Amino acid sequence: MVENVLITGGSGFIGRHLTNALIEAGFTVSVLSRTDKENTPEITYYKWNLNSNYIDKNAVLNADYIIHLAGEGIVEKRWTRRRKRKLLESRVKPIDLIFSILEKNDKKLNAFVSASAIGIYGAVTSHKICTETTEPANDFLGTICQKWENASNKMEVLGIRTVKIRTGIVLGRDEGFLKKLGPTFKSGFGAVIGTGKQYLPWIHIDDLCQIYLKALLDEHMHGPYNAAVTDNTTNLRFSKILAALYGYAIWLPKIPSFILKISLGKMSEAILKGQRVSSEKIQKTGFEFQFTDLEKALISTTN
Repeated sequence: MVENVLITGGSGFIGRHLTNALIEAGFTVSVLSRTDKENTPEITYYKWNLNSNYIDKNAVLNADYIIHLAGEGIVEKRWTRRRKRKLLESRVKPIDLIFSILEKNDKKLNAFVSASAIGIYGAVTSHKICTETTEPANDFLGTICQKWENASNKMEVLGIRTVKIRTGIVLGRDEGFLKKLGPTFKSGFGAVIGTGKQYLPWIHIDDLCQIYLKALLDEHMHGPYNAAVTDNTTNLRFSKILAALYGYAIWLPKIPSFILKISLGKMSEAILKGQRVSSEKIQKTGFEFQFTDLEKALISTTN
């Protein structure tokens, strides 16, 4: 019998790539959508509306696994009080609604896998290498990630194996992080941000999809896993390599931190600071990264 995976946030950058990877692996996929979409042999669409606390319960009841990717973009808009609340609710509310349906219907999943982020370690720059046992930070990024993961932990009360994927910067062709940087660097105006010393833990989209697949199928996996290559890439190194791929050396001065602080407010912390993280735990499961060299990863997403 073909097993079904329900994805929240399935229409996003990661969700689209993961849907294809799941289908290639032999799963059928269910996707929650705010609008009506036509089903295909491999993908079934169900309606949901977080504003009215609604999820078609059949989406949950027909699932063998659930992957939770939904969440408003962290650096898309200035962090007003209202925006902060929306960032949190968009991550936690879907889990609460899914949990309620599972509990009321005595439904058991094979696994619940939720996205999380390396932001749980905080918006700081230091030489410390963060592992999954590192304490969450007390700043906004650390707090939102901790509440996100705590919401997922409720699934364990129902006896459901729960995995949290703490994701770094995701590299994909003209998508994700590169969608924002690409046009500027392509035009020859790439620049280093702030001091350039902030770390940028990254992962190729193909590797991230394979981590999610492994989290579904590996019954020994539970709890948090860092999903980022341990190569100590900084903003300076990343910028130089990306510019070189477009045939030039960076010539513009660094973008001063104070300019970003003025224009972005507290949100600038997510750009101006960054921690190192360890990928040892996920590698100990037997997972092997396809892309561990930043230049090769960028070539695969820019050519």
